[in-house]
Amino acid sequence: MAIFKCEKCGASKEGRCKPQKCPQCGEKGCMIKTEAAAGGGGKCGSGCKNRK
Repeated sequence: MAIFKCEKCGASKEGRCKPQKCPQCGEKGCMIKTEAAAGGGGKCGSGCKNRK
């Protein structure tokens, strides 16, 4: 799992795939990966485009 942070408002979200929009402000394309959360397996498994 990874932690994604909004460049605009600073909200963060944990998940396997990069969010398309910020869950707080709704801005599209502003979420950046800041760090990997503990226990990440490296594979997405959710069917998103980032799947390895």
